[in-house]
Amino acid sequence: MRSFERRQWEVTEYPFKPGQLLHSETIYTIGNGLVGVRGSFEEGYPNDSALTLAAGIFNQTSQQIVPELVPLPNWLSLRIAVNGVWFRLTEGKILGYDRTLNLKEAVLRRGVLWRSPNGDTVRFAFERFASLANPHMMGVQVLVQVLNEGEHTIEVNAPLEATSGHDEGVNHWGFLESVEGQPFVTVHGKTAPSGYEISMAAHLQLEGATATIQMNAEGYQSKFEVSQNQKVVLTKLVSLHTSREGQDPVTNAVSTLRSAVQSGYATLYADHVKAWDAYWQHFDIQIEGDEIAQRAVRFCTYHFLIASPTHEERVSIGAKTLSGHGYKGHVFWDTELFILPPLTLAQPDLARRLLMYRYHNLPGARHKAAELGYQGAMFPWESADTGEETTPRWVTGLDGNPIRIWTGDHEQHISTDIAYAILHYWHWTHDHDWLRQYGAEIVLDTAKFWGSRVEYDQAFDRYELRQQIGPDEYHENIDNSVFTNRMVVWHLQEALGVWAYLQEHYPADAARLVEQLGLSDAVFDHWQTVAEKMWIPMENGVFEQFENFFERLKPINLEDYTPRTTNMDMILGHAKTQVSRVIKQADVVMLMALLGNQLGDDAFLRRNWNEYSGVVDHGSSLSPAMHAIVAAHLGLNEEAYDYFIYAATLDLDDHKGNVRDGIHAACCGGVWQAVVKGLCGLELTENGPITRPHLPEHWKRVTFRIFYRGTPMTITVE
Repeated sequence: MRSFERRQWEVTEYPFKPGQLLHSETIYTIGNGLVGVRGSFEEGYPNDSALTLAAGIFNQTSQQIVPELVPLPNWLSLRIAVNGVWFRLTEGKILGYDRTLNLKEAVLRRGVLWRSPNGDTVRFAFERFASLANPHMMGVQVLVQVLNEGEHTIEVNAPLEATSGHDEGVNHWGFLESVEGQPFVTVHGKTAPSGYEISMAAHLQLEGATATIQMNAEGYQSKFEVSQNQKVVLTKLVSLHTSREGQDPVTNAVSTLRSAVQSGYATLYADHVKAWDAYWQHFDIQIEGDEIAQRAVRFCTYHFLIASPTHEERVSIGAKTLSGHGYKGHVFWDTELFILPPLTLAQPDLARRLLMYRYHNLPGARHKAAELGYQGAMFPWESADTGEETTPRWVTGLDGNPIRIWTGDHEQHISTDIAYAILHYWHWTHDHDWLRQYGAEIVLDTAKFWGSRVEYDQAFDRYELRQQIGPDEYHENIDNSVFTNRMVVWHLQEALGVWAYLQEHYPADAARLVEQLGLSDAVFDHWQTVAEKMWIPMENGVFEQFENFFERLKPINLEDYTPRTTNMDMILGHAKTQVSRVIKQADVVMLMALLGNQLGDDAFLRRNWNEYSGVVDHGSSLSPAMHAIVAAHLGLNEEAYDYFIYAATLDLDDHKGNVRDGIHAACCGGVWQAVVKGLCGLELTENGPITRPHLPEHWKRVTFRIFYRGTPMTITVE
């Protein structure tokens, strides 16, 4: 029986469930910010999705309409035969099986008791990790023990093949080949046309038996004898370097591996565990009274942490992290509004790295604005490594017909979402140096974009934003999205505040930005006028989600479609969804989650909650956590918990039926926020952080840690 404490840190699978193969591969992903490795089996399995991805390694072939993360060589492969029969879960009989992800140590373990087709009973114990202490290192270890009497022959094949993993038939490589003359098995490749170089080097060690290990260009092989119950341990260490981190990745990979081999697996693992212990000191939320919630929150935290880059500041976190090929690895607003707030509160240096990704990609945002005839910086809805727009314009529907995708054209609120993340970071950290050197430029140049994007309606003496898509993507090409319009008002007001701060405290930086961005008193006056005269659609004392929302859309009763496992747009069809009062995800509710009482008093917020919460489909995974935050703020504790626990278990229980494509990163970050900002009620006031708790009745206590302007704080809510 596992201890109560261990159960709260472990996600365990038993017995083996072949029907959940791809779902489990996502759940059991390991990573360290540089690399993500899906939880496929070392020995392979039919129709698996063995996949290793590296942050920022994108490519777009001539056959593809958008870039995607490139599958790397499958370094994990480790094949073992007993008396001539290769171990596979599809062969023989599984007498025992369990697989456990230890969240605290970020290590994946699997135990198998296997009877081969020829009657041999063999115990296997697998272990793997991707080092957080040294993100360029990965390791897998397996214990092999034959339980039958007599002598037995073991064969081992540990390849590092110069072929990419799961790639759906797309060749991303100009070349990918083995490198001769190295002390370790080494592969080197270069993507075409993006030109990224990668190199992997591998080493195999064998303990517990007398054996010779042969090395060739494809990998390592060995064949040796063991007796009954003799334990043999195989250790495969692999290094990865890319041209993103430095020149000559082959030399770097070999050098890194040499040092790791000299240190040994145990030391590498101990350093990794120590690094994760430091992570958890910052990020762990301790919940007393709810084991399911405790494990689920740690699971979500683990997954956004294994995707958080520590090695460079020109990469970000994709919507599916590095756990699968969903959305091609592209970066959305998910990062800024869902993942960055936890990082800002718990470990600001990680947040700052992700914000720098947007700073380095300002040229792409400026290019998009100019291309469409606007000023300033207009960030793309989807981005990869260059900062250019990577949203596909067309996709193929389930019926085989092409579908036009408008988000890259009209879902423009992402520019304000990025500004929100920057200002959230600044207000909590008071990192004035970062703001004046980097953040202010983004906030001001995106404000300049909005100043050129708005349209003036002379008849009503107001500014409007036409042809938009708000967070509710079920309704496209709408006018005056209340989320977008109101967030733009907030953005322009905050930009003016940033400008005033720079003028007072950093006049040289203010002068530099005036020159660099083409700012002037006329520009600032225009922003102020737009903020004062922006139309915020209202109807009967509540926000109108967009112009003519109530008039144009026909009410439907979502209860008529309950229970359902498919999103409403798939049930109703595209055309009917466009004219139905069903909302994909938090839209007005999202606005309330971000701005709270800046929008009005609690009575006003409650009216909007009553109007909108019941017609949200939660067709996007990021929606329930935001509903949890708002429900908690309004004192709807039971509803808040229901939304929270649904979000917290969304991937573990595969509520959406699509976890096979990758982890829902925004949901994971939203869950952390739902506890800290929602159920615990953390707020930043003029006098510092406070809590207004709305804990579920069965929760005894919650403890978490944050940084407030450089000072670590431990907060306990009862």
